Amino acid sequence: MVGPDNIQQHRTPVYLASSASAQIIADVALCPFEAVKVRIQAQPAFAKGLFDGFPRMYSSGGFLGLYKGLLPLWGRNLPFSMIMFSSFEHLVDLMYKHAIQRQKADCPKGVQLGVTCVAGYLSGSIGTIVSNPADNIVTSLYNNKAHNFVQAIRKIGLFGLFTRSLPLRVMLVGPVITMQWFIYDTIKVMIGLPTSGGIDHHIAGQ
Repeated sequence: MVGPDNIQQHRTPVYLASSASAQIIADVALCPFEAVKVRIQAQPAFAKGLFDGFPRMYSSGGFLGLYKGLLPLWGRNLPFSMIMFSSFEHLVDLMYKHAIQRQKADCPKGVQLGVTCVAGYLSGSIGTIVSNPADNIVTSLYNNKAHNFVQAIRKIGLFGLFTRSLPLRVMLVGPVITMQWFIYDTIKVMIGLPTSGGIDHHIAGQ
């Protein structure tokens, strides 16, 4: 739709739209599992696990009961995924253009995987920081500490939205995202595909 001639100019909207679309579809599949998990966490006697939790959840709330948490789930996951994937693409591009100053195809596979790890950690941390308010609101709603978004914001407070649990989330999410990108790109390299991210630029002097 954008075309190779326009991708450089419109790449950020493409990154955001692609990541948002992927997360929306993924959350539709994930939501029933999340609903059962949260119910069991809140009421341990409700079920022993997913196997018996699904039919009990369906009998008590029907099909819609499995998806009543879809909007909060989108509220938590969409900001993170959009920022994380977009940041990753831009960071990889900037590292090859300004730090390494070589085309990705001209770099050894070890260097490419190193770029993946650095960009993965930084993008995961950036996504965590930006999505922290949404995560705190959704956590409050899931734990029944608030009945709606406005009440959750009032209870947590503006400062708490951006700071509560942030150091712990960065410490946990950063390495996890790094490992996900590293394993993903390692498999791609093993089967002969290029690593993820980056738009090749003409490097002056080459």
